[in-house]
Amino acid sequence: MKSDESLSLNASRDTLAQEFVQFAIESGVLRFGEFKTKAGRLSPYFFNAGLFDDGAKIGRLAQFYAQALLASGIEFDVIFGPAYKGIPLGAAVSVELARLGYNKPFAYNRKEAKDHGEGGVLVGAPLKGRVLIVDDVISAGTAVRESIALIRSAGATPHAVVIALDRQERATENGQDVSWSAVQYVRDNLGLQVCAISQLAHLLQHLRADDNFLPYWQAVSAYRTRYGIEQA
Repeated sequence: MKSDESLSLNASRDTLAQEFVQFAIESGVLRFGEFKTKAGRLSPYFFNAGLFDDGAKIGRLAQFYAQALLASGIEFDVIFGPAYKGIPLGAAVSVELARLGYNKPFAYNRKEAKDHGEGGVLVGAPLKGRVLIVDDVISAGTAVRESIALIRSAGATPHAVVIALDRQERATENGQDVSWSAVQYVRDNLGLQVCAISQLAHLLQHLRADDNFLPYWQAVSAYRTRYGIEQA
């Protein structure tokens, strides 16, 4: 790819990420205050994809996922939505991709195996070939590892993960901070490609551009200084 084409693509991805941050804030999905994370940290912001809770919001969200995926160039054969949040996300992304001319089969899992009817833990299309996992964030990589095990047990290949927000912060192991993020772990140790609609860096850019958000920018910036990583 020529350098000017690369710059154009990067600019379009950055624009998409900024538009997503704005959408998430307006939807009340990105909130500011003091929130305790799974790692026990007090975060000045919280992203709750469960608050994309009506048809218009989930439809717009699916558009962001689909656009980010197409821009990434990641190729895959099946979409997998891990229970529970990944189920509506995966279904919505599947619908949007089909609308754009990329019709892909979709599957999801149950938390508990069904012992009657079709049985099992997997529902929907058979898992085969390269599987794309759709989720909201990667907090510790635990959910991704569970999805990988399910996908491999079905004889398919876990290939990539697409998420809404990359928090770009250090993961923890045995209660201790480590030098890599959960996204980096999934990419570098588990071998999956990772596509994120937006990153913490985009959130900081958005907050800094608006004087009304300056106190939030200061808090989030301080949080990243303490827990952030250079790249994700």
